[in-house]
Amino acid sequence: MAINKKFDKDLKYGKIFENQVHNVLVNSKIEMKCERDRWMNTKNVFIEYECHGKPSGVCKESTKSDYWIHGLDLGDNYIHGAFLFKTSRLQKIVEKYKKTHTRNGGDGYRAKGVVISISKLLSETIDIKTDKEDRWPEWKAITDSGQDVETN
Repeated sequence: MAINKKFDKDLKYGKIFENQVHNVLVNSKIEMKCERDRWMNTKNVFIEYECHGKPSGVCKESTKSDYWIHGLDLGDNYIHGAFLFKTSRLQKIVEKYKKTHTRNGGDGYRAKGVVISISKLLSETIDIKTDKEDRWPEWKAITDSGQDVETN
């Protein structure tokens, strides 16, 4: 009986995050960039912030997106996985690493971006200072009866 109760509680908790992601995908401005197969060998991603000497990619002066999706292609033109970031949060990570991790790449090597390992990118997502603008909107799971779900 205790297992079913925990499962029900976990299911309701998971519904909150399903609602958040649904809201983001349906109601937000999203920009998506994709890594081609090179990331498989390097385990790095390239996050562009400038091209042809002008702000581009994730740069604040360039993107109007609320969220940024960074896709991973295995070289067959299909997305096999992706990371979804609040754009403001990803911009902070790029700013932190601009001086030490900038490389030229993409578009005939005329773009500048931060080259960062996937593992470092994910750990920075946790470690970087969070401001109000970095938070996802709060959504509560609603039961079929219309009541809010307790997740404690």
